[in-house]
Amino acid sequence: MTKNVLVTGGAGYIGSHCCKALQLAGYRPVTFDSLTTGWAQAVRYGPFERGDLRDRARLDEVFARWRPEAVMHFAALSQVGEAMRDPGRYWRDNVNASLTLIEAATAAGCLDFIFSSTCATYGDQDGVLLDEDSPQSPINAYGASKRAIEDMLRDFGNAHGLRSVIFRYFNVAGADPEAECGEFHDPETHLIPIILEVASGERPTLTVFGEDYPTPDGTCIRDFVHVSDLVDAHLLGLKWLEAGRGNRIFCLGSGQGFSVREVIERARRLTNRPIPVVVGPRRRGDAAKLVSGSARATAELGWTPTRSSLEAMITDAWRAYSSLDWPAANPD
Repeated sequence: MTKNVLVTGGAGYIGSHCCKALQLAGYRPVTFDSLTTGWAQAVRYGPFERGDLRDRARLDEVFARWRPEAVMHFAALSQVGEAMRDPGRYWRDNVNASLTLIEAATAAGCLDFIFSSTCATYGDQDGVLLDEDSPQSPINAYGASKRAIEDMLRDFGNAHGLRSVIFRYFNVAGADPEAECGEFHDPETHLIPIILEVASGERPTLTVFGEDYPTPDGTCIRDFVHVSDLVDAHLLGLKWLEAGRGNRIFCLGSGQGFSVREVIERARRLTNRPIPVVVGPRRRGDAAKLVSGSARATAELGWTPTRSSLEAMITDAWRAYSSLDWPAANPD
């Protein structure tokens, strides 16, 4: 029988790509999404259940209907600037919602859980390759909320036998190479999609937030990983849990750091479009350099990123951006 996997945030960027990968691998992805930040048009690879993760009765209904064998939890607020301005929203929407989901999954006997965490749990640790054993010291409510959920999963594992794989993402980029899925946010805050909006003429300029960081060109350095490589790791994580292995944390990144200016210059060449830039002040909560050490994922999961070159990520994102035409708002 086809195994059902509940995918929270399956109407979003990473979640929709993961639903496609799950379907291709023979699973039935069941998307659970409020469409607050997700897109109904992205739900193409399995059934859709609309709901709020804080609604325990709705979650219980969905678990009873589909009886999923695992949960992949992507749904979260993730804007660093907003997290600095309104930390309470991140504690309410990320932490409280995740607690309700974890309790509902545990009560339903769905004890395999894959969680989308973040390198933002590390804070600002310049010049250090960040791996699973690096100290966590988040500098914004987004990172702090994700760390709290990691702790929650450990506690539910100890108390109720919940088995979890936690993935700490670095900067996810790119799009489905077949251009069936893409990256859309409203408002858009991610670097490469904003670059493409400028390249297409939909946005007049790109603002670089700070050029006085302690990096070679003064702009922030980030480790970018292709979304297709990222979802490959999630399928490997699912197999890990199905094999009865225990709780584990994995970092997911390419192991290479690129500055904001490097990404812009590469995009200019690949799109053959002008990308005007203005320099603004630093954003509160931004670390200068975040680069991944992902050796554990390679050694234990057998994960090898194959599309995480900057060229592939920008090219795939540009193809999807140019091909997909989603409306500006979801239907009520």
